[in-house]
Amino acid sequence: MRCVIARFPFELTKVGVLESMKGVKPEPVIGESVAIGRCHYPVKQVGQVITGQDRRDFSAAEVSRAMAQLGFTCRTLPQAVPAPVGILNSLRHDSAMLGAPVTA
Repeated sequence: MRCVIARFPFELTKVGVLESMKGVKPEPVIGESVAIGRCHYPVKQVGQVITGQDRRDFSAAEVSRAMAQLGFTCRTLPQAVPAPVGILNSLRHDSAMLGAPVTA
């Protein structure tokens, strides 16, 4: 499959990506990730390995899009869920009891 990452064209195949990532130890996943084989790799690490480019030269979205088109599973970290209002009121109450200033 032909794709463009950081304005450079690449011919990527699923087998080629699997071969490129063979033996590469996954770094800790902090943001978006790609499942390749049994491992989850950070998207930027995969992009660096398969393109040979510096991670600052491309976006995670470019690599995620290409990996998804090749059939790999891409994940993002779940968004932070806001605390329910009742818990916030309870925290404010407890803070006030401890002498902390009450904020809105």
